[in-house]
Amino acid sequence: MQTPTTPAWLDREAYPFSARWLTLSSGTRMHYVDEGTGPIVLFVHGTPTWSFEWRHQIRALSPHYRTIAVDLVGMGLSDRPTDFAYTPEAHSAALTEFVEKLDLRDVTLVVHDFGGPIGLPLAVRDDSRITRVVIINTFAWSLDDDPSVRRPARLFGGAVGRWLYRRFNFSLRVIVPAAFLNKRALTPEIHRQYLAPFADVESRGRVLHAFARALLGSRDFYRRIADRLDTLRNRPALIIWGTRDPAFRANQLERWMNVLPHARVVRLPTGHWPQEEMPDAVSDALHTFLDDSRLAGDTSTRHTPRPNDTHSPV
Repeated sequence: MQTPTTPAWLDREAYPFSARWLTLSSGTRMHYVDEGTGPIVLFVHGTPTWSFEWRHQIRALSPHYRTIAVDLVGMGLSDRPTDFAYTPEAHSAALTEFVEKLDLRDVTLVVHDFGGPIGLPLAVRDDSRITRVVIINTFAWSLDDDPSVRRPARLFGGAVGRWLYRRFNFSLRVIVPAAFLNKRALTPEIHRQYLAPFADVESRGRVLHAFARALLGSRDFYRRIADRLDTLRNRPALIIWGTRDPAFRANQLERWMNVLPHARVVRLPTGHWPQEEMPDAVSDALHTFLDDSRLAGDTSTRHTPRPNDTHSPV
């Protein structure tokens, strides 16, 4: 198989990290960033983004931690196979294989948006490799009882939504800008980095609209995760919450605070992407949480070696 290369549209100044790919058992190559050494921090994005959204945190933490940020299958620089389901269940299974193939242990898991239901199954397993969790504007339960999510999910998850996603790139051109409180934070240059992976109609229908369908369509999967969230109750946890998020509102934050009663909570006056609107505040909160955890002695100092994976410095 030919070594993949980074595309011409990639902003190497904003995202200067070495590109790496891991090949799953299906033959699909997942792109990821692996910067720094030390205790592992694994970042999992949601939709319709990719690991680019974690660039500020990678820069800030990699001098002291091993920071790994994946591109979910079909997103960012990862392969986009036609026979992949693109449901949260399928993404979660691929992420689990990724973590096991790299043999990542004693991991701090950072999840945002759909990264929650995709990544948290790793944390609630009996043989979990996750020792700490960081929650950023996400969920891990059925959304049927939340009308602020259920109503738009019914619209965008159906035929009308699929048409809007395919023909108008609706999630990236309309939903993403609307989810920023500070509209100036989403500059044209940054927006282009999110638009570029989905320039064609087919990919938007196959990959992005699958998430819209999954808001309600994967309810049973979410319920299985929710049934095991008690296993996180006494684990070190940090919640970073953009308080002006039009999607995940105060009721979802309250639910997380009930699930993680001992968690440190950092509220930020942002929309859905605190890591884009207030990157320094997010990085500082992560740094403080990770450093305090190390001082408290709840993290291993073991470093997981990198595998002989496919990588490119450009």
